[in-house]
Amino acid sequence: MTLAAVHAALEGGDDPGALAALHALTSPVPAGAAALALHLGCPRLAARWAGETGDSLTLAAAQLRLGASAQALATLEAQPGTARPALLRARAGWQLRSPQAPDLAHHARTLARQQGDAGALVAAATLLGEMLLPGDARAALRALAEGLKVAELTAQAADAHLLAVLAHAQAALGSRPKAARTAEKAMDRSPPRSPARVLALLALERRAEARAEAAAGELAAVWWRDLAGPAAPVRHGP
Repeated sequence: MTLAAVHAALEGGDDPGALAALHALTSPVPAGAAALALHLGCPRLAARWAGETGDSLTLAAAQLRLGASAQALATLEAQPGTARPALLRARAGWQLRSPQAPDLAHHARTLARQQGDAGALVAAATLLGEMLLPGDARAALRALAEGLKVAELTAQAADAHLLAVLAHAQAALGSRPKAARTAEKAMDRSPPRSPARVLALLALERRAEARAEAAAGELAAVWWRDLAGPAAPVRHGP
């Protein structure tokens, strides 16, 4: 089985087929396999393959999915001070409740602006929205608006994770019908087993489905820690 087979199944909307093709890959895995495993919601597999291929950014991202924040920071130690490593460091700090996490997120956003990295800028806006939401939903909306603007300027659909966080912010401000519409958009655009899918389901108050998605995607509870109440999915950590 090859990466091309995985991509073909994905393009055909065949999620079970893509997973089967992914798990049929044999070592040594080709470059890009770890990132694809992460996209398909298999962070443990992604971490193993990223370790084998020396893909430190994907390894750190997979560790963050699993809630292994300290391990992610260790993985990122030798990485340069560019936007993407800075963004991963900021999320690790947020997971660890570091008081420096907001400053790290602002720094990552600044780097993304300077480097013209639209994807990192959207992700930084999303993370800042998550950070601000528990204390100030309107400030969260302002942070998220930059990510929406990036999508508009680049003529791309708004990011699913950003939309899912936006739905929670809208609900916090009492706009529940609008929040539901936003969450449905996030559902449509989010890969199965992803953080975006779990957060969108929580915004729609479909908690049993959110639990199932989180478990299937090996997603640690820290991803929805500040966005959901006590009925949120159970922890599925490393």
